[in-house]
Amino acid sequence: MDKIPFMKLSGAGNDFVIINNFAKIVDSTDTEFVQKLCQRRMSVGADGVLLLEKADDVDFRMRYFNADGGEVETCGNGARCISKFAYLNGIVSERMRFLTNAGIYESEIVGENVKVRMSDPTDIRLNVPLQLDDGMHAVGFANSGVPHVVFFVEDLERTDVFNLGQQTRYHDNFKPDGTNANFIRVESPGLIDIRTYERGVEDETLACGTGSIASAIIAATLGKVVSPVSVKTASGIILKIHFEVEDEEVRNVYLEGDARVIYVGELTTDAWNY
Repeated sequence: MDKIPFMKLSGAGNDFVIINNFAKIVDSTDTEFVQKLCQRRMSVGADGVLLLEKADDVDFRMRYFNADGGEVETCGNGARCISKFAYLNGIVSERMRFLTNAGIYESEIVGENVKVRMSDPTDIRLNVPLQLDDGMHAVGFANSGVPHVVFFVEDLERTDVFNLGQQTRYHDNFKPDGTNANFIRVESPGLIDIRTYERGVEDETLACGTGSIASAIIAATLGKVVSPVSVKTASGIILKIHFEVEDEEVRNVYLEGDARVIYVGELTTDAWNY
Protein backbone atom coordinates (compact mmCIF):
# COMPACT_ATOMS: atom_id res chain seq x y z
CA MET A 1 0.00 0.00 0.00
CA ASP A 2 1.40 3.38 -1.03
CA LYS A 3 -0.45 5.40 1.57
CA ILE A 4 -1.60 4.53 5.10
CA PRO A 5 -4.27 6.68 6.82
CA PHE A 6 -3.30 7.66 10.35
CA MET A 7 -3.91 10.12 13.14
CA LYS A 8 -1.43 11.57 15.58
CA LEU A 9 -2.74 12.12 19.10
CA SER A 10 -1.12 13.42 22.26
CA GLY A 11 -1.99 12.48 25.81
CA ALA A 12 -0.40 14.73 28.45
CA GLY A 13 2.61 15.18 26.17
CA ASN A 14 3.02 11.54 25.08
CA ASP A 15 2.47 11.48 21.32
CA PHE A 16 1.42 8.50 19.22
CA VAL A 17 0.94 7.52 15.61
CA ILE A 18 -2.36 5.60 15.52
CA ILE A 19 -3.44 3.33 12.66
CA ASN A 20 -6.64 1.37 12.13
CA ASN A 21 -5.21 -2.08 11.39
CA PHE A 22 -8.50 -3.97 11.08
CA ALA A 23 -7.54 -4.82 7.49
CA LYS A 24 -3.95 -5.72 8.53
CA ILE A 25 -2.41 -3.05 6.36
CA VAL A 26 0.56 -2.91 8.75
CA ASP A 27 2.79 -5.87 9.55
CA SER A 28 2.94 -5.80 13.36
CA THR A 29 6.21 -7.75 13.31
CA ASP A 30 7.99 -5.03 11.31
CA THR A 31 10.13 -3.46 14.02
CA GLU A 32 11.95 -1.19 11.58
CA PHE A 33 8.66 0.29 10.33
CA VAL A 34 7.83 1.49 13.84
CA GLN A 35 11.36 2.78 14.45
CA LYS A 36 11.29 4.78 11.22
CA LEU A 37 7.86 6.33 11.88
CA CYS A 38 8.86 7.40 15.39
CA GLN A 39 12.09 9.10 14.37
CA ARG A 40 11.57 12.83 14.74
CA ARG A 41 12.67 15.13 11.91
CA MET A 42 12.99 12.16 9.55
CA SER A 43 9.36 11.00 9.74
CA VAL A 44 6.19 11.72 11.72
CA GLY A 45 7.99 11.36 15.04
CA ALA A 46 6.34 9.92 18.14
CA ASP A 47 6.89 8.17 21.45
CA GLY A 48 5.22 5.09 20.00
CA VAL A 49 2.83 3.53 17.52
CA LEU A 50 -0.65 2.23 18.36
CA LEU A 51 -2.41 -0.32 16.18
CA LEU A 52 -6.14 -0.86 16.50
CA GLU A 53 -6.96 -4.47 15.57
CA LYS A 54 -9.93 -6.83 15.68
CA ALA A 55 -10.57 -9.00 18.74
CA ASP A 56 -13.33 -11.30 19.94
CA ASP A 57 -15.84 -10.25 22.62
CA VAL A 58 -14.51 -6.66 22.84
CA ASP A 59 -14.66 -3.61 20.58
CA PHE A 60 -11.04 -3.85 19.47
CA ARG A 61 -7.51 -4.81 20.48
CA MET A 62 -4.83 -2.24 21.28
CA ARG A 63 -1.25 -3.07 20.24
CA TYR A 64 1.42 -0.69 21.54
CA PHE A 65 4.96 -0.39 20.20
CA ASN A 66 7.60 1.84 21.76
CA ALA A 67 9.80 4.04 19.60
CA ASP A 68 12.48 1.31 19.58
CA GLY A 69 10.02 -0.97 17.79
CA GLY A 70 9.43 -3.29 20.71
CA GLU A 71 5.89 -4.25 21.67
CA VAL A 72 5.08 -3.81 25.37
CA GLU A 73 2.13 -4.77 27.51
CA THR A 74 0.30 -1.47 27.60
CA CYS A 75 0.44 2.32 27.75
CA GLY A 76 -1.88 4.43 29.87
CA ASN A 77 -1.72 7.61 27.81
CA GLY A 78 -1.89 5.49 24.68
CA ALA A 79 -5.04 3.79 25.98
CA ARG A 80 -6.76 7.17 26.24
CA CYS A 81 -5.56 8.23 22.81
CA ILE A 82 -6.64 5.05 21.04
CA SER A 83 -10.03 5.35 22.76
CA LYS A 84 -10.43 8.85 21.33
CA PHE A 85 -9.26 7.60 17.91
CA ALA A 86 -11.82 4.77 17.89
CA TYR A 87 -14.59 7.15 18.96
CA LEU A 88 -13.77 9.81 16.37
CA ASN A 89 -13.61 7.20 13.61
CA GLY A 90 -17.06 5.82 14.43
CA ILE A 91 -15.75 2.43 15.57
CA VAL A 92 -17.27 2.77 19.07
CA SER A 93 -19.68 4.93 21.05
CA GLU A 94 -18.72 6.95 24.14
CA ARG A 95 -18.14 3.76 26.15
CA MET A 96 -15.94 0.89 24.98
CA ARG A 97 -14.05 -2.23 26.00
CA PHE A 98 -10.77 -3.22 24.44
CA LEU A 99 -8.07 -5.81 24.83
CA THR A 100 -4.46 -5.00 25.71
CA ASN A 101 -1.56 -7.30 26.51
CA ALA A 102 -2.18 -6.32 30.15
CA GLY A 103 -5.85 -7.32 30.11
CA ILE A 104 -9.21 -5.81 29.15
CA TYR A 105 -9.71 -2.09 29.67
CA GLU A 106 -12.95 -0.13 29.86
CA SER A 107 -12.96 3.42 28.58
CA GLU A 108 -15.30 6.39 28.44
CA ILE A 109 -15.24 9.70 26.58
CA VAL A 110 -15.79 12.43 29.20
CA GLY A 111 -16.07 15.77 27.42
CA GLU A 112 -12.62 16.52 26.03
CA ASN A 113 -11.04 13.94 28.34
CA VAL A 114 -10.95 10.15 28.34
CA LYS A 115 -11.27 8.02 31.47
CA VAL A 116 -9.90 4.48 31.30
CA ARG A 117 -10.32 1.69 33.81
CA MET A 118 -6.92 0.05 33.90
CA SER A 119 -5.84 -3.35 35.19
CA ASP A 120 -5.27 -3.66 38.94
CA PRO A 121 -1.60 -3.21 39.89
CA THR A 122 0.51 -6.18 40.93
CA ASP A 123 3.80 -6.81 42.69
CA ILE A 124 3.63 -3.69 44.87
CA ARG A 125 6.85 -3.34 46.89
CA LEU A 126 7.91 -0.61 49.28
CA ASN A 127 11.33 0.60 50.46
CA VAL A 128 13.26 -1.61 48.05
CA PRO A 129 17.04 -1.03 48.34
CA LEU A 130 18.53 -0.02 45.00
CA GLN A 131 22.24 0.62 44.56
CA LEU A 132 23.07 3.20 41.89
CA ASP A 133 26.26 5.10 41.10
CA ASP A 134 25.38 7.92 43.50
CA GLY A 135 24.60 5.58 46.41
CA MET A 136 21.80 3.50 47.89
CA HIS A 137 18.17 4.47 47.27
CA ALA A 138 14.98 3.21 48.93
CA VAL A 139 12.43 2.97 46.12
CA GLY A 140 8.95 1.69 45.53
CA PHE A 141 7.95 -0.72 42.80
CA ALA A 142 4.64 -1.58 41.15
CA ASN A 143 3.51 -3.21 37.94
CA SER A 144 0.65 -1.05 36.69
CA GLY A 145 0.47 -2.92 33.41
CA VAL A 146 4.20 -2.41 32.90
CA PRO A 147 6.93 -2.31 35.59
CA HIS A 148 7.71 0.98 37.34
CA VAL A 149 10.21 2.04 39.98
CA VAL A 150 9.28 5.11 42.03
CA PHE A 151 11.80 7.48 43.65
CA PHE A 152 10.74 10.14 46.15
CA VAL A 153 12.83 13.30 45.68
CA GLU A 154 12.86 16.78 47.18
CA ASP A 155 14.47 18.73 44.33
CA LEU A 156 12.63 17.36 41.32
CA GLU A 157 13.89 20.03 38.94
CA ARG A 158 17.55 19.21 39.59
CA THR A 159 17.16 15.45 39.64
CA ASP A 160 19.29 13.74 36.99
CA VAL A 161 16.38 11.83 35.50
CA PHE A 162 18.27 10.60 32.45
CA ASN A 163 21.27 9.06 34.20
CA LEU A 164 19.43 7.72 37.25
CA GLY A 165 16.59 6.51 35.04
CA GLN A 166 18.93 4.76 32.64
CA GLN A 167 20.79 3.02 35.48
CA THR A 168 17.49 1.88 36.95
CA ARG A 169 16.05 0.77 33.63
CA TYR A 170 19.01 -1.58 33.00
CA HIS A 171 19.64 -2.56 36.64
CA ASP A 172 20.32 -6.23 37.39
CA ASN A 173 17.33 -6.22 39.77
CA PHE A 174 14.94 -5.76 36.85
CA LYS A 175 16.43 -7.97 34.16
CA PRO A 176 15.69 -9.23 31.59
CA ASP A 177 12.93 -6.83 30.53
CA GLY A 178 14.00 -3.77 32.51
CA THR A 179 11.77 -1.17 34.10
CA ASN A 180 10.59 2.41 33.84
CA ALA A 181 11.73 4.94 36.45
CA ASN A 182 9.63 7.70 38.01
CA PHE A 183 10.82 10.57 40.19
CA ILE A 184 8.11 12.23 42.24
CA ARG A 185 7.60 14.98 44.77
CA VAL A 186 4.47 14.87 46.91
CA GLU A 187 3.05 18.39 47.08
CA SER A 188 -0.09 17.56 49.09
CA PRO A 189 -2.35 14.56 49.82
CA GLY A 190 -3.98 15.15 46.44
CA LEU A 191 -1.11 16.32 44.25
CA ILE A 192 2.13 14.80 42.96
CA ASP A 193 4.74 16.26 40.60
CA ILE A 194 6.44 13.67 38.39
CA ARG A 195 9.22 13.13 35.87
CA THR A 196 9.61 9.78 34.09
CA TYR A 197 12.32 7.86 32.23
CA GLU A 198 10.67 5.38 29.86
CA ARG A 199 12.18 2.18 28.59
CA GLY A 200 11.78 1.76 24.85
CA VAL A 201 11.95 5.51 24.40
CA GLU A 202 15.21 5.40 26.41
CA ASP A 203 14.85 8.95 27.61
CA GLU A 204 12.72 11.21 29.75
CA THR A 205 9.25 11.72 28.33
CA LEU A 206 6.77 14.50 28.99
CA ALA A 207 4.32 12.09 30.62
CA CYS A 208 3.63 8.44 31.39
CA GLY A 209 0.17 7.24 32.34
CA THR A 210 1.15 3.91 33.90
CA GLY A 211 4.04 5.69 35.66
CA SER A 212 1.61 8.20 37.12
CA ILE A 213 -0.59 5.34 38.31
CA ALA A 214 2.30 3.45 39.90
CA SER A 215 3.54 6.61 41.60
CA ALA A 216 0.13 7.49 43.02
CA ILE A 217 -0.36 3.93 44.28
CA ILE A 218 3.06 3.72 45.93
CA ALA A 219 2.55 7.11 47.56
CA ALA A 220 -0.93 6.10 48.76
CA THR A 221 0.32 2.79 50.16
CA LEU A 222 2.86 4.79 52.18
CA GLY A 223 0.10 7.09 53.45
CA LYS A 224 1.33 10.18 51.59
CA VAL A 225 -1.70 10.72 49.30
CA VAL A 226 -5.34 9.69 49.00
CA SER A 227 -7.50 9.03 45.93
CA PRO A 228 -8.15 10.80 43.65
CA VAL A 229 -4.60 12.00 43.03
CA SER A 230 -3.74 14.71 40.53
CA VAL A 231 -0.37 14.05 38.91
CA LYS A 232 1.36 17.02 37.32
CA THR A 233 3.45 15.70 34.44
CA ALA A 234 6.57 17.27 32.92
CA SER A 235 4.37 18.72 30.17
CA GLY A 236 2.43 20.63 32.82
CA ILE A 237 -0.75 18.69 32.01
CA ILE A 238 -2.55 17.05 34.92
CA LEU A 239 -3.53 13.39 34.94
CA LYS A 240 -6.06 12.25 37.53
CA ILE A 241 -5.70 8.82 39.14
CA HIS A 242 -8.70 7.21 40.86
CA PHE A 243 -8.39 4.00 42.87
CA GLU A 244 -9.56 2.12 45.95
CA VAL A 245 -7.35 0.62 48.66
CA GLU A 246 -8.87 -2.28 50.58
CA ASP A 247 -7.05 -4.78 52.81
CA GLU A 248 -3.73 -3.52 51.43
CA GLU A 249 -4.88 -4.29 47.87
CA VAL A 250 -5.42 -1.63 45.22
CA ARG A 251 -8.46 -2.03 42.98
CA ASN A 252 -10.62 -0.15 40.48
CA VAL A 253 -7.84 1.98 39.04
CA TYR A 254 -8.85 4.71 36.59
CA LEU A 255 -6.66 7.05 34.56
CA GLU A 256 -8.31 10.28 33.41
CA GLY A 257 -6.84 12.97 31.19
CA ASP A 258 -6.66 14.62 27.80
CA ALA A 259 -6.41 12.98 24.38
CA ARG A 260 -5.78 15.66 21.77
CA VAL A 261 -5.82 15.19 18.02
CA ILE A 262 -2.66 16.79 16.63
CA TYR A 263 -3.26 16.00 12.99
CA VAL A 264 -4.90 13.62 10.53
CA GLY A 265 -3.17 12.45 7.39
CA GLU A 266 -1.72 9.73 5.21
CA LEU A 267 1.69 8.13 5.55
CA THR A 268 3.54 7.85 2.26
CA THR A 269 6.32 5.34 1.68
CA ASP A 270 8.80 8.15 2.36
CA ALA A 271 7.73 7.99 6.02
CA TRP A 272 9.44 4.63 6.46
CA ASN A 273 11.68 4.12 3.43
CA TYR A 274 14.89 5.98 4.24
